[in-house]
Amino acid sequence: KLCGACGTVAARMPLNVREWTCDCGVVHDRDVNAARNILAAGLAASACGDGVRPHRESSRTWIQRPSR
Repeated sequence: KLCGACGTVAARMPLNVREWTCDCGVVHDRDVNAARNILAAGLAASACGDGVRPHRESSRTWIQRPSR
């Protein structure tokens, strides 16, 4: 639903819609557009030094920490 060209997010898009035209005029194949958006997000996270996985809370890790 996110246009990879202009960043507009479509309000609704049923899964059976495989190709769509954004208001900016760009025609998207749904799977190709999604792949490009995922790649862009991954590259942005990598460039900014941010991980893509959430940090685990210390209470959930299996490593025991010494008590203070």
